[in-house]
Amino acid sequence: MANLEEEKRIDQAQFRDHLSTVNEDGKRNWIFPKKPSGRYYTARNILAVFLLAFFFSGPFITINGNPLLLLNILERKFVIFGVAFWPQDFHLLLLGSLVFILFIVLFTAVFGRLFCGWACPQTIFMEMVFRKIEYWIEGDSAAQIRLNRAPWDFKKLRKKVTKHTIFFGMAFLISNMFLAYIIGKDQLFEIITDPPSEHIAGLSSMIIFSGLFYGVFAFMREQVCHFVCPYGRMQSVLLDNNSINVMYDYVRGESRASIKDRYQLENRKATLEDLGFSANETFGDCIDCYQCVKVCPMGIDIRNGTQLECVHCTACIDACDSVMEKIDKPRGLIRYSSENAIREEKQKVFTPRVAGYSGILLILLTTFITLLTLRPDTETTILREPGTLYQELPDNRYANIYNVKILNKTFNEMPVEIRLESPEGEIVSLGSVDSIQPQNSAEGRFMVQLYQENLSGYQTELTFGIYSGNEKLETVTSGFLGPGNSTNN
Repeated sequence: MANLEEEKRIDQAQFRDHLSTVNEDGKRNWIFPKKPSGRYYTARNILAVFLLAFFFSGPFITINGNPLLLLNILERKFVIFGVAFWPQDFHLLLLGSLVFILFIVLFTAVFGRLFCGWACPQTIFMEMVFRKIEYWIEGDSAAQIRLNRAPWDFKKLRKKVTKHTIFFGMAFLISNMFLAYIIGKDQLFEIITDPPSEHIAGLSSMIIFSGLFYGVFAFMREQVCHFVCPYGRMQSVLLDNNSINVMYDYVRGESRASIKDRYQLENRKATLEDLGFSANETFGDCIDCYQCVKVCPMGIDIRNGTQLECVHCTACIDACDSVMEKIDKPRGLIRYSSENAIREEKQKVFTPRVAGYSGILLILLTTFITLLTLRPDTETTILREPGTLYQELPDNRYANIYNVKILNKTFNEMPVEIRLESPEGEIVSLGSVDSIQPQNSAEGRFMVQLYQENLSGYQTELTFGIYSGNEKLETVTSGFLGPGNSTNN
């Protein structure tokens, strides 16, 4: 065990040239983190229970009979907090995405990777579900290492098979829930209950997603955060010396010396020179117990400074606090802090950069809310029928034929009426659209007749009002083709 730690230990002078999960031969160093405990771990467990409960119950929660969250990419139907969005609302989705991304940038600039450690699905499932199952079956880190090094026998085979069977079962369950957010719970139940031959595509998706999640949580693990997640790779541009991170207080902690060395010095059993220290060396609070490294699921030494591998899981904080209490030192040698707070004892959160991000975010958020509030319940398109010209009617009247398509964005059947608001004229139905089914669209044709005195030459702009009862839903414009010598001016 001690030899394994020594092999993986990377000192401060070299840690930026190495990955803790890769050895000198380029092979993977499997991480066996010690089971954490402490106040932060307890808090993360409580939060994880709420988040997992939300994830597994989300597909079954409805608002007025509508799903809480549905991201049906295949059918281009999106429901977010009970509000339906269609491809016609792409500008809202784009603006909402910009708001979300800028919020992440702002949040990261202030609080670092707090999201990764506390709310990221990868961390929640890995550390609060799969890792706990592993601890339960194979024991803590030392027992896992012994089991991995042991020859294959019935006991090892039983534990490995049991672990991976449960892992795949969890991955299958997660993939089903994930699919429910995409296609909806009703379609998911149909896939589960109908004969497999009727849902080949759905079952294939289940198997693919199950395999993907199983591979991520059983084998890839921290590699996802290191090499796949783009958020982690952006930390170098999102963080600065004022960002709050999980930090080692090197001012208080350095120089390090083990309990054994301190005991020998205090009892005059060795000199500083004997132990390899300089003659005027002074020691900080860090006793180099390595506990902060043993519990780290990323395999890093937080004492080497801020590293992109760190997901702010706070396991090192709990481990260090526990040690500090045992040696009668104040907690917080590793804590949430910033580089400037530790080095200069100045904690500044509202920096010019944060102020700039906040201002832009406020503008985007205000625009998004305004557009969302003004969004009509229908999306109507009225176009003159292709390939047709105007028709000349008795009494100096002219007519154009139009195609109309109305999309009902609501979850209720909606009666609709098209009214010509300007100029004065008449609508003759050729295939009326009286009502539209919820979450559906309807198409129809109608003729517009105008008197010559209401025309404005070749092109006259028409303004239609789309009504549901007496409520005006939206205003739509279109063009009316008339004879060139007609004008009301």
